[in-house]
Amino acid sequence: MTIKDKLISKTAILGVVGLGYVGLPLAVEKAKAGFKTIGFDVQKEKVDMVNSGINYIGDVVNEDLETIVKSGLLSATTDFSKVAAADCVCICVPTPLDEHQQPDISYVKSSAESIVPYMHKEMLIVLESTTYPGTTEELLKPIFESSGLKCGEDFFLAFSPERVDPGNLIYKTKNTPKVTGGITPQCTEVAAAMYESILQAPIYRVSSPAVAEMEKILENTYRNINIGLVNELAMLCHKMGISIWEVIDAAKSKPYGFQAFYPGPGVGGHCIPLDPYYLSWKAREYGFHTSMIESSMMVNDRMPEYCAERASKILNHHNKTLKDSKILFLGVAYKQDIGDYRESPAIKLMDEIEKEGAEVVYYDSFVPEFQEHGKTRTGEVELTSELIESADLVIITTAHTNIDYSTIQRHAKLIFDTKNAMKNIKDRGNIELL
Repeated sequence: MTIKDKLISKTAILGVVGLGYVGLPLAVEKAKAGFKTIGFDVQKEKVDMVNSGINYIGDVVNEDLETIVKSGLLSATTDFSKVAAADCVCICVPTPLDEHQQPDISYVKSSAESIVPYMHKEMLIVLESTTYPGTTEELLKPIFESSGLKCGEDFFLAFSPERVDPGNLIYKTKNTPKVTGGITPQCTEVAAAMYESILQAPIYRVSSPAVAEMEKILENTYRNINIGLVNELAMLCHKMGISIWEVIDAAKSKPYGFQAFYPGPGVGGHCIPLDPYYLSWKAREYGFHTSMIESSMMVNDRMPEYCAERASKILNHHNKTLKDSKILFLGVAYKQDIGDYRESPAIKLMDEIEKEGAEVVYYDSFVPEFQEHGKTRTGEVELTSELIESADLVIITTAHTNIDYSTIQRHAKLIFDTKNAMKNIKDRGNIELL
């Protein structure tokens, strides 16, 4: 039986390597579609939680996970020998930057090498991890062909970029359109057939993995550049005494030709701060410098430092110094109403403030504690009026919607709102906007 026949009959066994923000929601959707699904992860604690039906990802419905685990449709393991039972395997592992801001694809490489001993004919392997154009063809294809199997004939290989927006109430894994590009046309079709069997979204086919890889980089570089633009304009508008927030609101009244992006203390999450670095790194191989992209990255990377300078000036205007002041941060998640703090600019701003000798505390009901540089930082348990009043400055770094901002305004001495979270507050005497 061919892999397409198995997908049509739902007898194919599907695998997902990496059970994080991308992998677990994908594994859940595969199982919900009726396929027996195996999740692979090197972290035993994640595997144990999945096998116990315990959810740790915000975009997964707790009851869905519990139901499919109890039904036997989803199981997890650290044992990669079980890859041998899978007909399709999606690789959804992290692709961070190293200490030199260069792509670290060691997780992708080690995952591929773990799969090789257990490959078999009619197997589909799809990379979903965001990476530089060429990874699937230049890195993965030779690794998988070391098994003795030929790509496009004995097994199928494709790239299909993850499109996960944590906290998005409309678009989830199941209904977000999917792009896929295979090594050969047959690889593309097999990958598309797999996604069509589990998702309720169109599958857009492209001519190669490199096109799909570049497409993903374009998505997030587009956002990075536009965020860099408004961050730079925010700095200029502040000098000119103009509200960048009012400017953006006015500009978005135009029904065509403009998409609103907003300034903030920096960019966070796994994709937007990292993906442009992947492209810039790969471009240098061709003697090409991505000047516009690199400029936007420099602006965005500087925003925590700029916000620290603004915080210092706010205190100075009230005869206070940043040194020895108590600063209360509201929010460390990188975006509102989620518990994801990867690459969060709030944490970088905390570091900048602490360097100046200030006492830093934070409150975030979505992130009660977090790890940074091997240390755990614990937030305040409750946002009381006493806590707010004790701070010399409150800095809003995440616009969570479960905060009563009118209470913040009434009790805070000074407020630096980097997210325009208090836009509906009328009494603005103690509020300064980014």
